[in-house]
Amino acid sequence: MKVLMFGWEYPPHVFGGLATANYGISQGLHAQGDMDITLCLPKPFGDEERNACNIVAMNAVPIAWRDVSYDYVRDRVGNIMDPDLYFRLRDHIYADFNYMHVNDLGAMEFAGGYPGNLHEEINNYSIIAGVVARSFDFDIIHAHDWLTYPAGIHAKQVSGKPLCIHVHATDFDRSRGKVNPTVYSIEKNGMDWADCIMCVSELTRQTVIHQYHQDPRKCFTVHNAVYPLPDEYQAIPRPDHTGKDKVVTFLGRITMQKGPEYFVEAANMVIRRTRNVRFCMAGSGDMMDAMIRLAAERGIADRFHFPGFMRGKQVYECLKDSDVYVMPSVSEPFGISPLEAMQCGTPSIISKQSGCAEILHNCIKVDYWDIHALADAIYSICANDSLFQYLKEEGKKEVDQITWEKVGAWIATLYKRTLGWEQ
Repeated sequence: MKVLMFGWEYPPHVFGGLATANYGISQGLHAQGDMDITLCLPKPFGDEERNACNIVAMNAVPIAWRDVSYDYVRDRVGNIMDPDLYFRLRDHIYADFNYMHVNDLGAMEFAGGYPGNLHEEINNYSIIAGVVARSFDFDIIHAHDWLTYPAGIHAKQVSGKPLCIHVHATDFDRSRGKVNPTVYSIEKNGMDWADCIMCVSELTRQTVIHQYHQDPRKCFTVHNAVYPLPDEYQAIPRPDHTGKDKVVTFLGRITMQKGPEYFVEAANMVIRRTRNVRFCMAGSGDMMDAMIRLAAERGIADRFHFPGFMRGKQVYECLKDSDVYVMPSVSEPFGISPLEAMQCGTPSIISKQSGCAEILHNCIKVDYWDIHALADAIYSICANDSLFQYLKEEGKKEVDQITWEKVGAWIATLYKRTLGWEQ
């Protein structure tokens, strides 16, 4: 089966959770053995792992004709695109886009990540999708999150092939209900055009059905997973904090959706009971300064650490150095980070308002707003060695069974049902 997939980020260049999920899904599909995946990315860097998919650099796809030589193309973009592909794509330019901001190759540049002109980049990406959809042979389209829905729709209009969209989050999750009407309209339009809607949790599926008025028969729950830890991460030692300060960690975007203030308030309650605990709020976001001030106002700044944004090995060093991982999200479509923490043998506390709560059992679940229950849970794990040991061992066993290969098999089944290849 040939899949044309639209993504926005991909490891090792991680700007958010979408990169991890896109990588896992690509690898899980590749493991099925009969998948040929073409993955479009706005700005690949050339160092992405390409064993599971063929990556198309959308910032090197020509949308305006330029009379350039093979050697010139190779020198300019040879690290991210085969020059032969450039010329093949150039043969499928479908309109005169010279009025747009194109470069010497007739291609549009992308900032990468989530810049201030994000909506402009989403539109540009969808224009380029028209060239790609005319150039490749594929059976089905798979678009990840609202950023790529317009591209998926354009590819469907050009090819007539069915569109699957993957809902990793909705604006109801990101905004605590204060929905951006522009983002909502892009999301709803993508869902309306989609032949199959894959939602990362039943929680998200219900939001799609009730808030975006979608037919339940085309909405499916596809939970995320984790990959086994590489040897270099497995080898990271877990420090023994016996007789020392315990470490409790929040790791993620410090934004309204993630509930960071509940973490600080619970930390304040724990510190009233014991001073032998430290709190780490790793990550960055628009609420970071407010959380630093809140910790100072509560008089616990000497027990709080704000190491900033982490990626790669740093994440696992932080998780392994922690005695408790906390994810107090107000609305979390899934939440891969608790699975990563449990992989590292770190007991986890998650909000009941998270999608991963649907499949995780060997962790503690609390309502995000119940800071008393959260504080009790943190204190119990820190003070009770047998509880810590139980959650450490059983949590790791559980998460080791949640694999991307299983996710890939389910997505492949949904592809075949959408195509009418099987019931």
